[in-house]
Amino acid sequence: MLEDGLAPERLDRVLARLQGDLSRSRLQALIRDGQVSVDGAPALDPNRKVAGGARIELSVPPPVPAEPAGEVMALSIVYEDDDLIVIDKPPGLVVHPAAGHDSGTLVNALIGHCGESLSGIGGVKRPGIVHRLDKDTSGLLVVAKNDLAHQALAAQFADHGRTGPLERAYLAIVWGVPERRRGTVEAALARSTHNREKIVVVGEERGRYAITHYELLESLSPAQPLASLVRCELETGRTHQIRVHMAHLGHPLLGDATYGSGFKTKANRLSEQSREALTALRRQALHATILGFEHPRSGEFLQFESPMPADMAALLEALRSEI
Repeated sequence: MLEDGLAPERLDRVLARLQGDLSRSRLQALIRDGQVSVDGAPALDPNRKVAGGARIELSVPPPVPAEPAGEVMALSIVYEDDDLIVIDKPPGLVVHPAAGHDSGTLVNALIGHCGESLSGIGGVKRPGIVHRLDKDTSGLLVVAKNDLAHQALAAQFADHGRTGPLERAYLAIVWGVPERRRGTVEAALARSTHNREKIVVVGEERGRYAITHYELLESLSPAQPLASLVRCELETGRTHQIRVHMAHLGHPLLGDATYGSGFKTKANRLSEQSREALTALRRQALHATILGFEHPRSGEFLQFESPMPADMAALLEALRSEI
């Protein structure tokens, strides 16, 4: 029962304040499904005003099984508790089922691994994906196990660390050496009208605002400026953002067949050892190395670091030996 004397307030807002584990959108769905009553009568309108003294009852049905089905797959788990799980994703693993990838994804693996610990995000036992990595990008990724964690983490990723605690950093090996040791690429992005698999830089009126900060960590192949190691931090989180922005700067990622195809001739200038390491990479040289965020329940700041995987490390060492 609501405390007497409270001013009238929307039903969904009252429930969100009283029941902190469910998102507001989930509560609105429960109201529309007839799972909420006020003073013994069904309340089907989330906008309905309720005042102090009202007796509100909420029924939360058990979550339905997830689709797609869970699969037993090896996962590199960096951290896990009742609210979230942090994964070090290998290259080649698709995050979410989609056309052409309806099984064998990270979501399938998480459903198989987490099982009953998934409490039902939006009423379904599924992991809450709040950010993604491209199939061929390796590194750290956090996934929510319940509505509370999903809502809090999604808000942090929407803010991208502008005002909140979120921290994300990537390591990339790029062609050439940026003129400035530190810089920012600010260029709007949109899906290409000619190739729907590709993202392109467009005018601000056509695309989504995107900002990438980069820092030159090391100039490789010292005798000739063939490549360099850079650290990138995102201020926005658009599809292929780092790959497109670095290519826009004139320094596409090594191994990036989509945005660095024009640099194939540069590979011929590499030593045999470096060419072999680049061929063995079979992906863009991009790794999500640092992930930091505020825990959705405790408020503690958690930070994780993933070392460069073997395929990128081998390429890096080969490039360092160029003469």
